[in-house]
Amino acid sequence: MRASCPGTTRSAKNGTVTGWQTVPMSSNDAPQFVLPLVVRMERAEPPARTDALETAARAVLVMLSDDRSLGDGEWAEAMRAWQDARIRKVVRRARGAEWRKACLLPGITVTGDAAEVRVFPPVPLDGWPKELAKLQVSGTELDDTAEPPPPAPGQAVLWLNPDLRMSTGKEMAQVGHGAQLLWWAMPDADRKAWREAGFPLAVRTADPARWAELTASGLPLVRDAGFTEIAPGSCTVVSEFPPRDD
Repeated sequence: MRASCPGTTRSAKNGTVTGWQTVPMSSNDAPQFVLPLVVRMERAEPPARTDALETAARAVLVMLSDDRSLGDGEWAEAMRAWQDARIRKVVRRARGAEWRKACLLPGITVTGDAAEVRVFPPVPLDGWPKELAKLQVSGTELDDTAEPPPPAPGQAVLWLNPDLRMSTGKEMAQVGHGAQLLWWAMPDADRKAWREAGFPLAVRTADPARWAELTASGLPLVRDAGFTEIAPGSCTVVSEFPPRDD
């Protein structure tokens, strides 16, 4: 039996929020922007799946907290336009010369154990830079060579729905959403501490019983808009931050 996605609806500037789930506004409510992410996937040495997922989530957090994204920063206007509508993210892949060209565009490269993900300031949905527009979106698949260890103490955990089958690229976008909702939910002091620690986090797939508990917990919950791969309204990620040491 699949867990439902409960929540209480209340108003928010991004449309409505169900629990901590962002419900996208209609396409007519605001101009649509998208946050581009590019994962480096060299043929000979692709990154492990979990490493890529965790690096993508941290890349979103790095972009959200970068000085250029805030106040009067050079990316701030685009960030506000993106966050005031759908927080859509699209993950593309690149290797070799394509990756090197992508790295010449304004953005931030975040590294994991072996994964490299470059995040760029939001662009209009129909206005991608040509260096990024030609990169592949569909079919981004990665594997883990070993079972990921349990999350370490002090890490946020982004729990994936065990009942959904998504490509790795789709999962990267979903954990990015989960990281963003968790960031929004945090008090300023917790944000500061998390950022200073380098955004420690883990991405894991919940077991079915744990997933049922998580979706009923009131923690930040991602429902997908259903543009690709899965049905609209599917619950994809629950974001959990460990208790503070008060």
